[in-house]
Amino acid sequence: MSVASYVFGIVAAMLVLFIVIEMLRRRRLRERHAAWWLFAGLMALIIGIFPQTLRWAADLVGIEVPTNLAFFVSLAILFLVCLQHSAELTDLEAHNRALAEKIALYDLRLRQLEGRDQPHPGPGSSEAAAGSPSDLP
Repeated sequence: MSVASYVFGIVAAMLVLFIVIEMLRRRRLRERHAAWWLFAGLMALIIGIFPQTLRWAADLVGIEVPTNLAFFVSLAILFLVCLQHSAELTDLEAHNRALAEKIALYDLRLRQLEGRDQPHPGPGSSEAAAGSPSDLP
């Protein structure tokens, strides 16, 4: 491995860690979302500083080309991030639906309390053209 690629790997890993930590500090990224990115950045930094670690890990799991292991682990991390976001999106959709239903019930209850539970006439009806008293403030 050339010195330039060695330095590039370390700088890239440190840049990823810096960006993730800075986003955490500025509250642009929550801790539970940053965990996988911090893990990936730390692994990249370890492999950048000690490149033989990747070769050792590849030999340990029986992979001939160490770069294939790096790609597989990267893909696995991205899969876990997508899975985490999908689970959170599902929770948010359920919460959003529950809130919309609750607002609809509150709106119905408010209309009943104000005595306006009659449906409003549509734009093409004769009441709408004549201007019904319920339209007045």
